[in-house]
Amino acid sequence: MSEPIVLGIETSCDETAIGIVRGRTLLANVIASSVDEHARFGGVVPEIASRAHLEAMLPSIEKAIKDSKISLKDIDAVAVTAGPGLVGALLVGVASASGLALGLGKPLYGVNHLAAHVSVDFLTHDQPTDPTIALLVSGGHSSLLQVDDITSSITKLGATMDDAAGEAFDKIARVMGLGFPGGPAIDRTAQSGSPTAIDFPRGLTTSNDWATRPYDFSFSGLKTAVARYLESTPDYAKADVAASFQESIVDVLLQKSLAACKATGIDSLVIAGGVAANSRLRAAAEERCAKAGVRLRIPSPALCTDNGAMVAALGSLMVAAGRAPGPQAFDADSALQVERVAL
Repeated sequence: MSEPIVLGIETSCDETAIGIVRGRTLLANVIASSVDEHARFGGVVPEIASRAHLEAMLPSIEKAIKDSKISLKDIDAVAVTAGPGLVGALLVGVASASGLALGLGKPLYGVNHLAAHVSVDFLTHDQPTDPTIALLVSGGHSSLLQVDDITSSITKLGATMDDAAGEAFDKIARVMGLGFPGGPAIDRTAQSGSPTAIDFPRGLTTSNDWATRPYDFSFSGLKTAVARYLESTPDYAKADVAASFQESIVDVLLQKSLAACKATGIDSLVIAGGVAANSRLRAAAEERCAKAGVRLRIPSPALCTDNGAMVAALGSLMVAAGRAPGPQAFDADSALQVERVAL
């Protein structure tokens, strides 16, 4: 089946997202976010997220069907994020997808959230994604992956050893009083600042780090350095702090990504995940990849954050590749490893 119609369900965190694709054509992408309900807590509260998913699931599916101008009977398969993520939130999506697939008599694919982020590139570029190096950066994940086959073969080269990049953005934004979520707030504030105003540290980039853990990330030291700077500099310029902090993260992410491209001989880099919407990361990636002779692919900002389109895209690729669907009922796996693309 070259152009299967697949409905994707994503509920790994605080977005109830439904996507529908026909082959590589996006038909619908509905997102109901509960971020406003979490803002006063400075982060996502799992129980609140789970309840929000329950309330938003049916209306979101109905809107996606309406937007796509198809009927449920036209769907060839259902895909759902099986993990990783918040277990309660994942269970809402998995249960909904299982019931929908069973009721329609359609195959069900339980897919990996991280692989789905990379797969969304399938909707925006004509050429095949793999093989590629993938930099996945979001609120919960900072990983470098070697993707030989997006439907079956992903190797984790490195990952964060503490805070993910998105977490660091959230925490520093909170300390600076910029609100939640922190990524967009830091990005906006940094527009009028200087990225070289303050020399913040670059984690895991010493000669020993490059020799022993070249593709791992650590942002806790950077977070601490920024917090100490703010404490010792009462009259600090928010824009300069934001720009310099952001530059440190972007620099490390791209140093490690391009090093992985060079070491593996793979001249393609996909950057995905919520932090991939960051304007400085996108601009710096274009410049550095062009200089290194690496083909860069970044989804549109709307497809970088968690969405159902990415889950549907991976499901479509699984169907087209002839991969067997999963069972009609399965458990969500909050710690699902990226090497396991689908159940």
